[in-house]
Amino acid sequence: WRHVSYAQAWTSARSIAQALIERGLSAERPVVILSENSLEHALLALGCLVAGVPFVPASPAYSLISQDYDKLRHVLRTVTPGLVFAADAARYGRALAAAVDADTEVVLADGTLAGRASTAFAELLATPATARVDAAMQATGPDTITKFLFTSGSTKLPKAVINTQRMWCANQQQMAQSMPVLTQEPLVLVDWLPWNHTFGGNHNFGMVVYHGGTLYIDDGKPTPALIAETLRNLREIAPTVYFNVPTGFEAIAHAMQTDDVLRRQLLSRVKMFFYAGAGLAQPVWDSLYASQEREVGERIVMTTGLGMTESGPFGLYVTSPNVKAGDLGVPAPGLELKLVQMQDKTEVRYRGPNITPGYWRAPQETAENFDEEGFFCSGDAVRWIDETDVHQGLKFDGRIAEDFKLATGTFVSVGPLRAKIIAAGAPYIQDVVLTGLNLKEVGAMVFPTAAVRDLSGLGASAPMAEVLASAPVLAQFQSMVDELARGATGSANRIARLCLLADPPTIDRGEVTDKGSINQRAVLAQRAQTVQALHDDSLHTILKPRQS
Repeated sequence: WRHVSYAQAWTSARSIAQALIERGLSAERPVVILSENSLEHALLALGCLVAGVPFVPASPAYSLISQDYDKLRHVLRTVTPGLVFAADAARYGRALAAAVDADTEVVLADGTLAGRASTAFAELLATPATARVDAAMQATGPDTITKFLFTSGSTKLPKAVINTQRMWCANQQQMAQSMPVLTQEPLVLVDWLPWNHTFGGNHNFGMVVYHGGTLYIDDGKPTPALIAETLRNLREIAPTVYFNVPTGFEAIAHAMQTDDVLRRQLLSRVKMFFYAGAGLAQPVWDSLYASQEREVGERIVMTTGLGMTESGPFGLYVTSPNVKAGDLGVPAPGLELKLVQMQDKTEVRYRGPNITPGYWRAPQETAENFDEEGFFCSGDAVRWIDETDVHQGLKFDGRIAEDFKLATGTFVSVGPLRAKIIAAGAPYIQDVVLTGLNLKEVGAMVFPTAAVRDLSGLGASAPMAEVLASAPVLAQFQSMVDELARGATGSANRIARLCLLADPPTIDRGEVTDKGSINQRAVLAQRAQTVQALHDDSLHTILKPRQS
């Protein structure tokens, strides 16, 4: 581990701020950061905060995984940076050459570029701070833009969400009042969540700075290739609170069943688990609770909520100890909610100090996303946990834009049905995309987890297509399809046909964000031929409910 103290960070941030001020950077010419989470990334972000210069953490996938760099070019066109920072010339060099204008300064933490001038990050750190830094910091206020965070851009090009000091500060105070555990002892986080997303970059990074905590940057991820690194870090460092997405908790729950060191260390001082980004299947909760009861004799608080980039992200939060999968809870202090009927769904809308003023250089999109009373239209559907006791709060009822009608005119509520399928197929389903728009029945395309390899008995090196065609795997999913059909009450929640997908969702095609959330509409668009083949019976293997 490389360590940076708060005193060291303050000195570095002031030097960086001086360098940014000397370059005349501003909201019109901000800093774009091409980097995964790192100490250099953190110091540059803090330097921007001190100088009052917005920063733009671009998704590393736009530079490292994308082949066409279209989304990176879009980010740069939208914000017109005066400086672009890249962590590593070797890894980011192609993206810099393809997308960054020749007259834009490039700062590199490591390496140099062939045929292009660049500035070493060390030069920024060596800049002597002057009184101009103090004056710049004094000039910042509630409406100063701290950063632009780009939405995932699943169906359209990403939008730049304006994040102000008011938003970030208010949101951290809302979190502190909602989660008293944050203030009761020094925070220690072990965290992988990417800072180009609001969960990692605002919620978690901001929390650590706000409370003077310690953040260990986890280089792992909840993917088959990188989860081992996360587990290794958690065996070494015990967090006081722990945040992840559902796929991460699923992997940890599975590992804790047999890994005594992981279970002992992770549960030694953690006071709260928190997940977001998608729904957590009930079997994963049950597995986590079983490990906790076995190790420490009680259950650790597991909580969640609802938010988005435009809400800072913290919006709703579960305060009840009896939380169940799908619960969202009550609004954060100071946040107003408005519930609006949309066809047969109820949309939640937000107004408060943590809500974005809009999208950068996109007045039309901004106007379209706020209603006549100034509430932000989230697109999330909710319903009461208990209509007779509204103080319990709300539960998730899907994304309104994901719901669709069958040919009969019947609405399919995607969110709850998707959660039901994932729970029924645990631990073998990573995610599922529902099909059937304007057709007679609902279909499902399943992305399996790595656990299907063990189930197949074919070994770790077998091609995924062979694994999914094996008798044990087909039998398992056939049984699940039959079980779901027995519990269905009509065409809108009956899975009439299901296929297993050997190719995982890709970031480059917009099918999944780099924090692991699936995008239903992007998958349907990218795999339109598979959808058609599933419904016209031309796929090689289609699982349908057997008559009981």
